Amino acid sequence: MTLEVLTYPFLFLAVFFEVFLLVTFLSAPAKERRDQKLSTKTPSVAVIVPCWNEENTIKGTVDSLLALEYPKDKLSIVLVDDGSTDGTAKVMDTFIGNPQITVIHKKNGGKHSAVNLGIEKSPQAEFVGCLDADSFVAPDALREIIGYFDNPKVGAVTAAMSVHEPKLWIEKMQHADYIHGITLRHVISSLNGLYVTPGPFSFYRRDMILSVGGFQTGHNTEDLEMALRMQRAGFLIENAPRARVYTKTPKTVRALVKQRTRWTTGFLRNVIYDYRDMIGNPEYGTLGLIMLPLGLLANVSGILMFIVIIVQFVQSVINRYTLTRGVPLSYVFRVHLSLFNWFYIPLTGVLLLSLITIIGGVTVMLLGKHISKTPGNLFVGIITYVFLYGFIAPFWLMRSMYDLITGTKRAWR
Repeated sequence: MTLEVLTYPFLFLAVFFEVFLLVTFLSAPAKERRDQKLSTKTPSVAVIVPCWNEENTIKGTVDSLLALEYPKDKLSIVLVDDGSTDGTAKVMDTFIGNPQITVIHKKNGGKHSAVNLGIEKSPQAEFVGCLDADSFVAPDALREIIGYFDNPKVGAVTAAMSVHEPKLWIEKMQHADYIHGITLRHVISSLNGLYVTPGPFSFYRRDMILSVGGFQTGHNTEDLEMALRMQRAGFLIENAPRARVYTKTPKTVRALVKQRTRWTTGFLRNVIYDYRDMIGNPEYGTLGLIMLPLGLLANVSGILMFIVIIVQFVQSVINRYTLTRGVPLSYVFRVHLSLFNWFYIPLTGVLLLSLITIIGGVTVMLLGKHISKTPGNLFVGIITYVFLYGFIAPFWLMRSMYDLITGTKRAWR
């Protein structure tokens, strides 16, 4: 019972946050961003594609960049091989001779070093973008992004990410999660509260990157560290909700837990170690007062809720066994089926708040699909997200907490 009571504050916060998202979604600043039209400006841009062992996807990534609806003489592509050990370098070399593409090979030094080298080799670009070598962009994505830089205070613009051709249930679950993130980034950007500029097709002012010192390792989350450093320096981060980019995602639970452990541990280490002065600091507005504190609380609440569910399930099994011990199992089933009535399902406060949270989450997903105009069906993704995501996420949350406490370092992949 005590554990159940402890979950109420976290559930109330979850409901509050979803209501906050929906209300802000309807606000004038968020609507104004959704209504923004394609820019007619075509400043010089460079897209940096850092590669490490991406021989199976790099060609598709580059082909999608070459298909962008943007003047060829204003768009350059820099492929940086960060010491790949497979056939990535060979695939990249097939693009040598294309006037838009520069191919660079270097020793392995981490993604941040590859991006910095690409920026160094693009002195003509006013804006630089990063695209992971397993991601693919829609033809109009760049034009959707550029207009947001009309505000000189904007240092970066993020895109609308979703999963590339999800087929497996776990890919569809992540697809729903990514679509949820589209609404989240769109709403929070209207309040300048974003704390990550994801690898798939985030764009930056080149001068801004140089002024803050370039990319750093950032505890293996260089895009999150850069976003926090930008905010600390006074720059804004925008979001282009119709700039669609599709990315490959883990195909197994084990790979997903490993990926999300890196993301979560990176968040915890950056915020707690390097940017703790921003937590609760009104100088950073929504970011400092809401997003960073809620991000930290989400890790604790996710673990707590999981423990409560497991404990209650075990207690229920024990109680049921005690009551029916010695009674034939077939008879127990017949009695329960004959007495079952939806009206008598116990509607506890935890169950009610959980249902409200689920309904709010699904609403946010549907809004994300609508504003980004992402194609495909979300039904299977929503079902798997509702019933399975909450049982998988605690494993990377607990693993991240363990890594934070023990100082454990894990490989990028």
